[in-house]
Amino acid sequence: MRARLPAQRPRKRFGQNFLHDRGTIERIIRAVDPRPGDALVEIGPGRGAITIPMLSRAESLIAVELDRDLVPLIRAACDGLGNLQVIQADAMALDFCSLNTGLPLRLVGNLPYNISTPLLFHLLGQAGCIGDMHFMLQREVVERMAAQPGGRTYGRLSVTVQYRCKVESLFTVGPKAFRPAPAVESAFVRLTPYQKLPWSAQDEGALDRVIRATFAQRRKTLRNSLHGLLSADEMTQAGIDPSLRPELLNVASFVRLADRLAQSGRNDS
Repeated sequence: MRARLPAQRPRKRFGQNFLHDRGTIERIIRAVDPRPGDALVEIGPGRGAITIPMLSRAESLIAVELDRDLVPLIRAACDGLGNLQVIQADAMALDFCSLNTGLPLRLVGNLPYNISTPLLFHLLGQAGCIGDMHFMLQREVVERMAAQPGGRTYGRLSVTVQYRCKVESLFTVGPKAFRPAPAVESAFVRLTPYQKLPWSAQDEGALDRVIRATFAQRRKTLRNSLHGLLSADEMTQAGIDPSLRPELLNVASFVRLADRLAQSGRNDS
């Protein structure tokens, strides 16, 4: 018998858009492929649209929910389906690595679109304890994460995510799959953190500083946007043409610039 979803009106202040389309839910479950023994963590279970089928298959799940009124409802909806632990907390402030599952975490969630980008940066900082991430996001955000050098959507998010993870855009979802229907299309994405980074920066603080500086002035050449951090000669020594704009550089090129900055001793200045 299919578990019944609890009744709860979406709250705008929490950015809630509850997924209800059965076909989309089934596609998500097939993509995640939850199994017994997985260290599943769902961010924002909402009314349990994907919590219930994931818990039924995996037998154990941790749910992180900010809305305290939803906590007892989701517990009741999942009663008898498996071992459900609900943490009433803000995912933006949660140390996911402290969950101590003993296994790499498998994060899943229909993320609130108003906080998705800062939440992604928060999670990337904890990638060492994460096996994979499956998220529903605004389509434009997924396009930015998966963008390749040379395009208008390629930017800070693209480089930062691709430095840490393999990015797979799996499928798009129309607004009618949610209540209330958002004003934008959505996309479901898989992020798989690299066990060994393809391009490992000597100082990741320097890498973040270079990425921020270049894309804060993306219409300027590297010579201008990195003025004060690296000289044109130092960029050339790193194998990078200082006359280029940042959207033309791949991740490996940003790492070379960051390593040159780290070697210069100016990163903390």
